[in-house]
Amino acid sequence: MTKYPMTLLGAEQLREELRILKQEKRPRIVKDIATAREHGDLKENAEYHAAKEEQGFCEGRIQDIEGRLCNAQVIDITSIPNRGKVIFGVTVKLFNIETEAEVTYKIVGDDEADFKNGCISLNSPIARGLIGKEVDSEVEIKTPGGVVEYEIITVEHI
Repeated sequence: MTKYPMTLLGAEQLREELRILKQEKRPRIVKDIATAREHGDLKENAEYHAAKEEQGFCEGRIQDIEGRLCNAQVIDITSIPNRGKVIFGVTVKLFNIETEAEVTYKIVGDDEADFKNGCISLNSPIARGLIGKEVDSEVEIKTPGGVVEYEIITVEHI
């Protein structure tokens, strides 16, 4: 079975979402279905059909999260010694040689990726180009927009 890398924070966030779905959302949906049933004819009851559809989405998401957590390889980057090398879970600060701009990315699992917040997937072109490289290295990364040259400024285990 394939294991999927996930940061400690990402696993905690999925567990919290699972708790909310099971302990808060699922009981509310059951109440909504019961209330809608009291209104009579189920064939033409829009509230009933909407609640049943929401129940389906909720149960599907619960199964999805449970499957992801079951197959997750949770990695606590803070417990790994920092040797200045880019690995899964690190936060890396880069200097774009062409534009002279600095960017910071955290390399995370696919489920945690959020580019707007600086979290990039391990499978993204940038992360794949950085993995294994060291501080002060210059790297050329092939992105959909073309080749971009970066210098690795720092690698942090936070």
